[in-house]
Amino acid sequence: MTNPLQPRPKQDGRHTPNLWPVWLVAPGALLLVGAAALGLYHGAELLLSSETTGKKPVGVQDIIKTTVTVLTLIGAVLAALYAYRKQLLDEGTSHRADSTQLTERYTKAAEQLGHEQAAVRLAGVYAMARLADDWPEQRQVCVDVLCAYLRMPYETDTTAPAFRHGEREVRLTIIRIIRDHLQDPTATNTWCGHNLDFTGATFDGGDFSRSNFSGGRVSFRRSTFSSGEIDFGLSKFSGGLVDFGGSTYSGGQVDFSHSTYSGGGVSFNGSTFSGGQVSFSGSTFSGGQVYFSGSTYSGGQVHFRGSTYSGGQVHFSGSTYSGGEVDFNGSAFSGGRVSFNSSAYTSGGVRFSDSTYSGGQVSFGGSTYSGGQVNFSYSTYSGGEVDFGGSAYTSGEVDFSQSTYSGGGVSFNDSTFSGGQVSFSRSRFSGAEVEFDGSTYSGGEVDFNGSAFSGGPVDFSYSTYSGGQVSFNVSTYSGGQVNFSHSTFSGGQVSFDGSTYSGDTVSFEYLRIQPAAAIRWGPFPAIPVNEP
Repeated sequence: MTNPLQPRPKQDGRHTPNLWPVWLVAPGALLLVGAAALGLYHGAELLLSSETTGKKPVGVQDIIKTTVTVLTLIGAVLAALYAYRKQLLDEGTSHRADSTQLTERYTKAAEQLGHEQAAVRLAGVYAMARLADDWPEQRQVCVDVLCAYLRMPYETDTTAPAFRHGEREVRLTIIRIIRDHLQDPTATNTWCGHNLDFTGATFDGGDFSRSNFSGGRVSFRRSTFSSGEIDFGLSKFSGGLVDFGGSTYSGGQVDFSHSTYSGGGVSFNGSTFSGGQVSFSGSTFSGGQVYFSGSTYSGGQVHFRGSTYSGGQVHFSGSTYSGGEVDFNGSAFSGGRVSFNSSAYTSGGVRFSDSTYSGGQVSFGGSTYSGGQVNFSYSTYSGGEVDFGGSAYTSGEVDFSQSTYSGGGVSFNDSTFSGGQVSFSRSRFSGAEVEFDGSTYSGGEVDFNGSAFSGGPVDFSYSTYSGGQVSFNVSTYSGGQVNFSHSTFSGGQVSFDGSTYSGDTVSFEYLRIQPAAAIRWGPFPAIPVNEP
């Protein structure tokens, strides 16, 4: 049985105050007023009597007059409280009316989104967006509905039975509306900070440019970018987690140019990654063009690990890696063209370890490694062409150790090793053509220790050794051709100690050796100083 002395429980969706039952409040109020009147009467009598001690006694009329005056004041206060309560009730009625109206608008907009005619669906899109602006308490729900529409199955082939005329325009409108609401995080109707779930969606165009993904969770996991132009240029990813993991880039053009990643979780031209996490792990780049070129990775974590580059063009050229971690571990470069040209690795960590380069073209040419750690260890180069030519290694650590070069071509030609540590230790050169020709070793440490040269040509010709340390210790030369001809040794230290030489496969012809050079020849016949 319900306890009458307890107020009614709060109900979801109520906007009226919880009031005691009238049959309980009315008698209680009468009893309280009677008791108050009696107390006031006696209190006024005692008060007036004490003030007129020794004087003419106070009359009953004076006592009653005082009592009535006090009761009148109390009544005025109670009337004000009643009026306030009545206002609350009226406001509750108004809120219920507003809630009913908003709910009806939501229902109508949702019905329009499911209509067969594209024009009606467009009206539903605008209605749902306007409702999100007018209904802050349920804004996330309205945003979820629009995102869910983009996640619905979508047929891009105009000849397929499931193709719907006008559907592309509806989807592009949703993307444009979301973008418009992500422009200004300080606006009263902003959608910044809300969750945006595009998991598994298909994009054949769309403009997200200049968007602010400043909070919440943004998911493009397992999305497909199949055609058209998808623009994330000049966007800002400054909070939360942005996840493109498992996405497929099979056609069209995807542009993240000049975007900023300062917390949360990708350009690509001129992008900045300075905090949070951004994930492209497990993505497939099989067609079209994707631009990450000119990006800046200055903090946080950016993951490309386990991705597959099998076609199309992916551009990371001109990027700067100055902080945080960028991870390409376990990636497969089997086709198409991937470019890291003119990139700068100045601090933080960049890892390409466990990657496989089996086809296509991958280029790191003209890059600068001036700080931090860059890791290409345990990679396999078995086909296609990989180009590191013209790169500059000035500080930090770059690790190519335990890599396998068994096919295709890998080029480090015309590179400059002037500082830091670069390791090719325990690598296997068993095939492919590996070029270091025309390189300059003027500082730092370059390590080929424990490497095995068993097949394919490896070219160090026309290189200059003027400083630092270059070590080929404990290396094995059992096949293929290794060419150091026409190189100049003018300073620094070069060591072949502990190496094994089993055939006429290493060429030191036409070397220029100056007295300042320190060369430990190991198993090779020493060549005397022949400074011209």
